[in-house]
Amino acid sequence: MKMRICVKCFYDEAMKSITITVMILFTSCSFSPSRHITTDTTMHDSISTETSVTDERPNILPHLPDTIYPSAHRIRYKIYVTDTLCSGELSSIDNLYNETPGVFTFRKGAMRDADFGGIIDSVPTRISVDWIYRTSYDTVSTKYGRWGGGTGWTGQPLYVEWPDSCMSLFPSNVAKKEVIIGSLDRNLHFIDFETGKRSRTPIYVENPIKGTPSLDPELNGNLYVGHGVPALGDFGAEVIDLYQNQRTHFFGRDPKAWRGWNAYDSSPIRVSRFLFRPGENGSIYKFAIAPGRLALHSTLNYSIDGYTPGIESSMAVWRNYGYVADNAGNIICINLNTIKPVWRYKLPDDTDATPVIAEENGQMYLYVGCEVEHEGVNEAVFAKLDALNGYEIWRNSIPAARVDIDGKHFDGGYYASPLLGSGDCSHLVFDNIVTNSGGRNGKLVAFDRDTGRTVYSVKLRYYAWSSPVGFLDCNGNMYIFTADCSGRVYLFRGIDGHLITSESIGANFESSPVVVGNSIVVGSRGTNIYRLSIQ
Repeated sequence: MKMRICVKCFYDEAMKSITITVMILFTSCSFSPSRHITTDTTMHDSISTETSVTDERPNILPHLPDTIYPSAHRIRYKIYVTDTLCSGELSSIDNLYNETPGVFTFRKGAMRDADFGGIIDSVPTRISVDWIYRTSYDTVSTKYGRWGGGTGWTGQPLYVEWPDSCMSLFPSNVAKKEVIIGSLDRNLHFIDFETGKRSRTPIYVENPIKGTPSLDPELNGNLYVGHGVPALGDFGAEVIDLYQNQRTHFFGRDPKAWRGWNAYDSSPIRVSRFLFRPGENGSIYKFAIAPGRLALHSTLNYSIDGYTPGIESSMAVWRNYGYVADNAGNIICINLNTIKPVWRYKLPDDTDATPVIAEENGQMYLYVGCEVEHEGVNEAVFAKLDALNGYEIWRNSIPAARVDIDGKHFDGGYYASPLLGSGDCSHLVFDNIVTNSGGRNGKLVAFDRDTGRTVYSVKLRYYAWSSPVGFLDCNGNMYIFTADCSGRVYLFRGIDGHLITSESIGANFESSPVVVGNSIVVGSRGTNIYRLSIQ
């Protein structure tokens, strides 16, 4: 695995091969405010027939075509270009998350396929607790309640193995193997993976963090953090420079947004020298990256049938195409070069779960499932789409319901992101569904990738928002770990759903886990962060 050099550098190495003319254009990319250009590209009447751009240089991936499919015609959108001197073209579409060891964003990489590489030596029989780290517990009352501590949804930990070139840049010693977690207690926590002890002083961010932060895969020190709900301070998104242990960039309320709620549960993703950050204000932001800070390049605002939905899912990326799901059940593909919509697919209800991209027989597909929240919806749909054009390959519908208990509502459907099968389960894809059938309960479901048929489902004692993760043994047999919202963890045999073990070890596991070897780090509501081992 190639190790990237840890340097504070604005330009990708790939920029060196670009012509002098283009270099002049890029070096004029200013980090001072420049005038906005507003592009209104509403209801296109034709489809582009351009083919993929082929690059003759070796080992350079071709860009996907600048195409607009009829399914995108109902999207009304505007693109605001903030930096008119800076080209928005991606200089590279390599997956940066594959080149440095660690887990730097939700579900590990650009394809959000949770390829953590979990491995065990033999057939597992139990789950053990290695250590417990405790956050503080925030008792401040806000308009939206008390948030306490620990982690919420999606709340996945990050994991980094700092190279020596980075260790020398920190103001004090930190753990070589470090876990980074955004907490509901309004702090970022840093944990020594080996010992479970604090590896540096928590960084206070003023508001609860529900989603999963992102660490820049170039290891330039940037940690991208989104606030989940307002509490005491400015509400929005920020950059923390981990080499300085301080905030170096803040992005608050956007007056041009078409929706007023500026939370950021989405885990940002880096492609080339740009960061893409979807927001719950109905906007997708494209930032140019510099060490410790960002500069807004352009913004996509959109609505469909007069409604602007928020985006809580994280963007999945394949080459220069990005995929998001929104609160109205729209699955939208955009061209990351131009941030124009490419296609749209409609699910029946709110979709917060992050789509997952899979390569199968040389073709690229998208897996995603929706919730059951609104009146008249009584089934949760899980779908497989062609990632190039958004065409439906299959859809599977499972009965699910929203229930109201003691003045609180509990939506059904898919909050968890899918898990692609591997090893002896390569023909399967898994997900947790909230069914709320006779109570707040759910299932782990295995779908056949080719047909969409439900191969099996196994009941969980409670519903699960946490996304499942996988392990392989030395014979290629797959095992699935998942956790539910009552604090119970499960270990299943992937091929048939046989329950190996189930234990109640904590409180509410809304958060998704990260896998390192045969270990899992996962946070719960309350205060506790756990490292578990599969043995």
